[in-house]
Amino acid sequence: MGKKRAYKSRKSGGGRKKLKPEYDAGKNLKEQMESAVALYDSEMSLQAIGEELGLNPIKVRKLLITAGVYESEVAEKVKNTFEEYRETKDYKTSILSTATVLGLSKASVTSYLPYEKGVYFPNTAEKEKISVGAERQRRYRAVRKLRTEPTEEHLWEVVLLYAGVRFKTYSGLPFTYEIRKGRNGQYTKELWIDRRENSKSLAWSSVLLALGNIKKVGEVVERPKALSDIRGVIYIYGMFYRFGLIDVPKEVKEKKNDRGNKKQKKGREDMLEENIKFFRRL
Repeated sequence: MGKKRAYKSRKSGGGRKKLKPEYDAGKNLKEQMESAVALYDSEMSLQAIGEELGLNPIKVRKLLITAGVYESEVAEKVKNTFEEYRETKDYKTSILSTATVLGLSKASVTSYLPYEKGVYFPNTAEKEKISVGAERQRRYRAVRKLRTEPTEEHLWEVVLLYAGVRFKTYSGLPFTYEIRKGRNGQYTKELWIDRRENSKSLAWSSVLLALGNIKKVGEVVERPKALSDIRGVIYIYGMFYRFGLIDVPKEVKEKKNDRGNKKQKKGREDMLEENIKFFRRL
């Protein structure tokens, strides 16, 4: 028998080396998704995007779904059905059940779901748990539903989704609002405006009163008090414009844009002044 070799301890971090250590699947997927979204925003078709990126159109669609920017009736049905099953079943079973119910193949169902295997959040998930793209898509759907059917329920859904988003008043002043939860863990129907320190809350009943005074969705409303002569209507006016429930006069739009342009100009001027001071000290 040959001589037994001495045991040699294995170095930490050992094992089979990667053939392509520079390859990062997650990074590549992110880059592909960003490229697909950019081309999709320029109104290119899935086929054209696929040709541009050297990808199958089905993969392009899946990338756009992952980014939260693609929408279709089939995609919506697959998403909703899958999420229903996912609440009580595992990933694989949910895929098969969705395919059976909708009369699709397993591959088709998978192609309509994002690239986050095993990590799916239903429509009721909190904003912190979903991507920016998914949140934007959720807002888009809710707003579209509200414009089609402006009910209290649909308005409340949109108001919840836009909490923390920046709006502008009639005069172009920026503001946001938050909705707090009560002791029972449920949202209180009050909007806390952050425009000024110690601002009072905006009652939900006031928002509903203004909603009831909209004669036609998308119609121009000349000024805030045309909605209702109530406290906080200047904020409701800005919100309803953002939600697409009303339109505003041309001069108001220009005022809003002008205020933003002035702020950018002021920022550039401040930066220039700082640079001048810096070079004077040299």
